[in-house]
Amino acid sequence: MSLLDDLLKNNVQWAIQINKEDPGFFTRLANQQSPEYLWIGCSDSRVPANQLLGLLPGDVFVHRNIANLVIHTDLNCMSAIKYAVDVLKVKHIIVTGHYDCGGIKAAMLKQSFGQIDGWLRNIKDIYVQYSAHFTKQMSEQQRLNYLTELNVIEQAKNVCHTTSVQEAWARGQALTVHGLIYSVKDGLLKDLKISFDNLDSINEVYHIR
Repeated sequence: MSLLDDLLKNNVQWAIQINKEDPGFFTRLANQQSPEYLWIGCSDSRVPANQLLGLLPGDVFVHRNIANLVIHTDLNCMSAIKYAVDVLKVKHIIVTGHYDCGGIKAAMLKQSFGQIDGWLRNIKDIYVQYSAHFTKQMSEQQRLNYLTELNVIEQAKNVCHTTSVQEAWARGQALTVHGLIYSVKDGLLKDLKISFDNLDSINEVYHIR
C-alpha cells in the first residue's frame, strides 16, 4: 500500500467520524462558506490553523506562506485578503507567526539560500529597521524570538495598508487585524496586543483616501 493509499484511508475514516458526530455537517459546509476569520500564517507543518484554534473546517479562511509575510507585490496574498474581506466579509484577520520559525532563522544567517533570498530579504529589512532594539545582552534565541514578534507586528501593519482593508473600513465594515505568536513547544498562542480596526490606527502616509 502506498503512502497516498494510507492518506485516502485516513480521509475516509475522518469523514465517517465527522458524520457520526454531526450528520448534517458536510451538507451545511457544501451550501456556504462563511468564516469570520482570515488566518495569515506560516507554511510550517506544525502550525495548523483550524486545529490549534479548536475550530472546524469552514470556520477559518487560510493563507499561508514562509514566515507569514504580507507583501504587496504578492498577488496570491493580496487576492486572499481581497476575497476574504470583500466576498466572505470576515470580521477578523489574524496574522500569526510562530517561534522556532525556519524562515526567521534563515533570514538571520549571512548566506544565500538561492531563489528564496528575495523573500527572506523582507525579514532582514525588519531586523535592520529595529536594529537598535537588539542589544548585546540578548542571546541568539532571544534575538530570534524578538524578530519573530516584530515580523508579525509589521505584517499586521502591511495588512492594514492594503486597499482592500482600507476600503472596508471606509464603508463601515467591521474588521479588525490582530497579531499572534504560536509556540510549537506548548501549543499555546500569545496575543501581541496589537489590534487595528480603523484608518486612524495606521500612519496617515499609508492612507489611500
